[in-house]
Amino acid sequence: MNTLALLFPGQGVQEPGMGRKLADASSEAMYIWKQAEQASGLPLRGIYWEGDEAAMADTRALQPALTAANLALWQSVAPGLRVAGAAGHSLGEYAALAAAGVLSVNKVLELVTLRGRLMAEADPDGRGTMCAIVKMDQTAVEGLVRDVLAQSADMLRIANYNTPAQFVLSGSRAAIERASALAGERKGRSLPLKVSGAFHSPYMEPAAKELAKALRKASWSKPRFPVYCNAIGRAVDSGEGIREAMLIQMTSPVRWIEIIGTQWHDGVRHWMELGPKALLAKMVVPILAALPVPEGSAYIAECVNSPEQARHDGQ
Repeated sequence: MNTLALLFPGQGVQEPGMGRKLADASSEAMYIWKQAEQASGLPLRGIYWEGDEAAMADTRALQPALTAANLALWQSVAPGLRVAGAAGHSLGEYAALAAAGVLSVNKVLELVTLRGRLMAEADPDGRGTMCAIVKMDQTAVEGLVRDVLAQSADMLRIANYNTPAQFVLSGSRAAIERASALAGERKGRSLPLKVSGAFHSPYMEPAAKELAKALRKASWSKPRFPVYCNAIGRAVDSGEGIREAMLIQMTSPVRWIEIIGTQWHDGVRHWMELGPKALLAKMVVPILAALPVPEGSAYIAECVNSPEQARHDGQ
């Protein structure tokens, strides 16, 4: 039985030197970085391989660079793998589309470059921001959001459903400040995120409308394996269906808890995260712990940041 799902991380996992060792050893990986530089018009290898911290945080460079790093890893481990499905967290969803053959690598790099620029320009006045809420369950976080919204007309929503005890809020700076204070009063904890806007919220609507023009013009192929889409939390196996989910991705929550839970119910038992460092693989454990998983059930959740690390058990 094919039980492997690929996971591609989004912004937040970048680090100096990411992808360099693989690209130095593989002309195919180096070519992907060169494609990303051509699409973006930015010296991505200089920024990330030389460790320019200020430039690394710019989403206009980060989106094509991280996508290149993720896809170079995928390309290096793909031979011989039998894949049951793929998912990517926010930006990472675009790498999943290329891996599944829904869009070409070059088209994905063009789209994430545009996405990065539009997101950077979406909130020039800095009206919005984000924070992570930990040590509170979903019901408590939803109640927190309701209570903040009851006090004002400011915008606030849950942007990421990451694990049963980790959520990300997106909204106006005032609403995020109130939510952070309220979380502390309720024995939770708020962690500010270094972002340039309130992503996965209505503040991204102008950017989403502009990106939608490019998404509609792209050629969407039937995926080689299902893609579990952020906006709906379940598998989609048609190019048209994936396109419709991607049209609302930028303003919709990332339903990661649903994605991992659905993959488990669909028979996935091996999760392989392809990215610079572990993030999504670590989320699998608490998500499954909250599900009615039979005692003694075996599964693998690993992060692969070099071809040598990949496990092919039973694949």
